[in-house]
Amino acid sequence: METNSWPGTLTALALLVACVLGCNKSGGDAPKPLTSTNQNSGNTSHTAPTTTPDIAGSYRVEGTNENGSPYRGELAVIKRGDVYQFRWNAGTQYDGVGVPNGNVVAVAFTPGSEGKGCGVVNYELVGDDTLDGKWGYWGVNESGTEKAVRTGGSGLPGNYDATGKNPDGSGYKATLAVAPLGGGYKFDWSNSASGFGVKQGTNVSVGIGGARCAFVAYQVQPDGNLEGIWGGYGGTKTGTEKATKK
Repeated sequence: METNSWPGTLTALALLVACVLGCNKSGGDAPKPLTSTNQNSGNTSHTAPTTTPDIAGSYRVEGTNENGSPYRGELAVIKRGDVYQFRWNAGTQYDGVGVPNGNVVAVAFTPGSEGKGCGVVNYELVGDDTLDGKWGYWGVNESGTEKAVRTGGSGLPGNYDATGKNPDGSGYKATLAVAPLGGGYKFDWSNSASGFGVKQGTNVSVGIGGARCAFVAYQVQPDGNLEGIWGGYGGTKTGTEKATKK
């Protein structure tokens, strides 16, 4: 997996997301909390549509921080080829990359005006032993694919053999180890990539890039709005977010 930056200086757009790396968002009332599923929770399946609708646009955002305090702000979602750029503003700016897979969009983000160095994997759990996903890095306008087949362990944790395709069409192979950590799971690939994410039903969303890169897992609602959970690397708690399209 490789990283590049989108060319040019990014113009500040209105946006917002969770301060997972040490700060809280501010202002406003919180929406009704969403329920997340981690290694201690039961599975709730969901049916994914064949394709994800185009989610590009401007949104109003309301959410709760990991400590339960509310925040609100704005979000701009920008189509970048196969992936989306996410730019939040709630007094503090965040930037990230999102990859759709069915009705779930997984996002990795970090504070600042660009999310360089952050990537995301959006897996669908197939049966009990296969992770079938799409992945992308900030600054790369194409997504890659990966299928990981279990070789040991049970549930989501365990060891996997992964095969995938890079955005340039070249293939790769790697081993993957998944282990419980905090309120989610740590992912370690043999090609030196590592990440942290959560499982919701049959979806597994993973932010790549170490402690500086947090994640959001959104479900696309029938009305086009986004509802999700977010968290930081190794965190024991998650925040919630609802993005309402303007």
